Amino acid sequence: MAFTNQYLADLYDKVVARNKGEVEFHQAVKEVLESLEPVVEKHPEYIKMGVIDSIVEPERIIKFRVPWVDDSGKVQINRGFRIQFNSAIGPYKGGLRFHPSVYEGIIKFLGFEQIFKNSLTGLPIGGGKGGSDFDPKGKSDMEVMRFCQSFMTELSKHIGADTDVPAGDIGVGGREIGYMFGQYKRLRNEFTGVLTGKGLTYGGSLARTEATGYGLCYFTEAMLNDHGDSFKGKTVVISGSGNVAIYATQKATQLGAKVVALSDSNGYVYDKDGIDLDAVKEIKEVKRGRIKEYADTHPSAEYHEGCSGIWTIPCDIALPCATQNEINEESAKTLVKNGVKAVAEGANMPSTPEAIEVYLNNGVLFGPAKAANAGGVATSALEMSQNSQRLSWTFDEVDAKLKGIMENIYANCAAAAKEYGLEGNYAAGANIAGFKKVADSMLAHGVV
Repeated sequence: MAFTNQYLADLYDKVVARNKGEVEFHQAVKEVLESLEPVVEKHPEYIKMGVIDSIVEPERIIKFRVPWVDDSGKVQINRGFRIQFNSAIGPYKGGLRFHPSVYEGIIKFLGFEQIFKNSLTGLPIGGGKGGSDFDPKGKSDMEVMRFCQSFMTELSKHIGADTDVPAGDIGVGGREIGYMFGQYKRLRNEFTGVLTGKGLTYGGSLARTEATGYGLCYFTEAMLNDHGDSFKGKTVVISGSGNVAIYATQKATQLGAKVVALSDSNGYVYDKDGIDLDAVKEIKEVKRGRIKEYADTHPSAEYHEGCSGIWTIPCDIALPCATQNEINEESAKTLVKNGVKAVAEGANMPSTPEAIEVYLNNGVLFGPAKAANAGGVATSALEMSQNSQRLSWTFDEVDAKLKGIMENIYANCAAAAKEYGLEGNYAAGANIAGFKKVADSMLAHGVV
């Protein structure tokens, strides 16, 4: 899709020129700006007051070295990042990713997406993201602890319960959050809700672990219900086998579907009888093993090397929950050919722009990441509320709030798309609905 609005075309060119080589960020910005064309035609004040120029530029970029000592006594050096992108509607909120692929452009793309995702939740949280090129895989608990303590020693200078509240992302689970929270508390001599995804013994929220996967299914079910359909009796393929994929599998099954495939970075398993989730949890959460081990104990399952082949499995619903750009145009066409009815994104930006065009051109219901996977950050914001009030809500209370938030997100995406003549295009609807709340807040604040 080409820009028809010259201002937006010029702004995109400026973003590319200013952020050379950051292809994920370019892709995220282009997708949002294309959606905003009917909005700027109707609201020229956003251009006049520089709102869109500001929203594509982070408020603050923090980059630092992270020295730590491995178990052999050797000093290792990693890079740390925190990009505080936009605080127009609340303190910066967004995860920390520990993975070798992390560089400034990845964090920028994730932080930019987080602005609109957080806005869509209806909760008062701004957009930010952070992380490091540190790889927790293969590291001992003590090595991970030493890295996390060093990382937080610098990060602690820039965050706070009312300033910036990080959470987990790829490579950052309960273990890593615990080590970082302990170091923050030691450095600052205060016990605050500065991180979310905490353990239940020290301020964490029930249902946070399940939230992104559950929320993905709540959004998808709302989208299906609006078109006279549901998960019941459907065949579902889910990529990934981490936190999001595991709990999406659990909730999809509870809603009456059969999940037949999961993957990791090495390959995927297909089980025609339906995935045995307890076995997957044992492999991934307890043993920290590889998904191929599933096929060793399940005669009905097949293991295949490589990840992209998972999208050749016929399914009614596809839920990509692994990583960015995992579904390309060819995979999208294969999904359509095999009769997929809905695709909803549990990972951040897992479909390429060409894949999204295939969905939209073939009548596939499409739930974009910033809407469909907002359940995690929504529940993180609920954790912040509980911390501020010194309360702890029950699992059912949090789950009910999450379900309501996800249903509202779908309704707002659908309404925004319809208002701007893009009915049924929930990707555009999510961008517009998320943008308008932030943009109007920025206008109210003046030039800042």
